[in-house]
Amino acid sequence: MPKVRVLVVDDSASVRQTMVEVLSADPGIEVIGVAPDPFVAARRIAEDVPDVITLDVEMPRMDGITFLRKIMSQKPIPVVMCSSLTEAGSETLMQALEAGAVDVILKPRIAAADHLAEVGDRIRDVVKAAARARVGARKPTVRRLDPGTKLTADAVLPPPSGAAMARTTEMVVCLGASTGGTEALREVLQSLPANAPGVVVVQHMPEKFTAAFAKRLNSLCEVEVSEARHGDPVLRGHVLIAPGDKHMLLERQGARYQVAIKDGPPVSRHRPSVDVLFRSAARAAGKNAMGVIMTGMGDDGARGLLEMKEAGAHTVAQDEATSIVFGMPREAIALGAADKVLALDHIARDIMQVDRAR
Repeated sequence: MPKVRVLVVDDSASVRQTMVEVLSADPGIEVIGVAPDPFVAARRIAEDVPDVITLDVEMPRMDGITFLRKIMSQKPIPVVMCSSLTEAGSETLMQALEAGAVDVILKPRIAAADHLAEVGDRIRDVVKAAARARVGARKPTVRRLDPGTKLTADAVLPPPSGAAMARTTEMVVCLGASTGGTEALREVLQSLPANAPGVVVVQHMPEKFTAAFAKRLNSLCEVEVSEARHGDPVLRGHVLIAPGDKHMLLERQGARYQVAIKDGPPVSRHRPSVDVLFRSAARAAGKNAMGVIMTGMGDDGARGLLEMKEAGAHTVAQDEATSIVFGMPREAIALGAADKVLALDHIARDIMQVDRAR
């Protein structure tokens, strides 16, 4: 199987060295070069086109966003933006995702072995996912992630048991996405009217970036969007985004639903995990829930969507043609977890049709 060929662009020599070490730890990844700024990177790309570029946001001579826009307009290549963990940086990264970046990762901290062990798997997984992403006219390369050691939702809460909950008047919509999901979620949520059923979302993103993501969506959508806090109620016309590095579960309190924000081990190598949200919805909401699995690498959410379907929920998977990476939806479809397979621009319409039919 061909290796994923990566160009690392960062103005810090120590960060470049660390990124090379982190990426090279995976035998399926080859770092073909490093560059201290976009001008050197452009020369290297002219000589040898990589499969993926990891790109720093703040650099001398030209910032990463400007360089990203040039790449997308001239020679589309999957780009993963690399940033430090700051509020200002997270705002800038929202611009990067709008400009065509496939995903975002945290810049690895130097000489922090525990941190490198924690973020290393995510960095490598994101880069591999980016290599399969549909960027412009580029066709995805057929590669599969080495699943490695993955925990299931059993690590956070037990499986659903007993009969599915009886249908009530309110529906809760659960959305799960990863690579390519930020723009896909924007399209779905922008298409929902202000009176849409309550929505809870898990999008694989690092800590702090989810707050900026929710703020951006809130400025664009008729529904109100916010980063979830422990105990927030799930209300009609509101969308709750799981905070980065925390699991989000759906719970029932009397006649209403609320979310619980919890620590816990990564599930399917992710925290937050779509599987955890979907399993909690199967347990707490049963037939009152709707599950939607969208673009992303790997299989997080596939088993959880099947549990939702078995509990009586209406389930949907995004189709291959409109998925940036057809990994998570494909795995859910293969399990028989999806009642429907829909194009991205049909998902919001289906949500409202199901809601009206209740």
